[in-house]
Amino acid sequence: MVTLTTFKQGIINGLNITWELTKVTVPVYIFITFLKYTPVLPWIADFCAPVMTLIGLPGEASLALVMGYVLNLYAAIGAILSLSLTPKQITIIAGMLLLAHCLFIESIVAKKTGVRVAPLIFLRIVLSFLYGFTLNLVL
Repeated sequence: MVTLTTFKQGIINGLNITWELTKVTVPVYIFITFLKYTPVLPWIADFCAPVMTLIGLPGEASLALVMGYVLNLYAAIGAILSLSLTPKQITIIAGMLLLAHCLFIESIVAKKTGVRVAPLIFLRIVLSFLYGFTLNLVL
């Protein structure tokens, strides 16, 4: 049964989670938007464009991938929101990040279970790009 206390606690927890996500997503969104108006983002996009074209993404999407791989999915979401991506491109990048995200944090956890970290990171990134390539062909 839902009581007033349960409802209040749910609202408080929801607001706390929203605040935590906002603290990551909004600064990344602002940072990427700022980069769009500097020569830095076009340079990164041009550098990464050959590889990104294979998976059907613009070069700018490489920043979202790196942020998702290194930081977390919320940073990647902030970067994705600041780019003008099609639904197909968002599906591709979301699938890639599904397979390889938060690599450093998850590798620390995996290491504690006895898994060799370097092959695990390599495998996740390679599978991520293979999945992106496949999705680009299929969609």
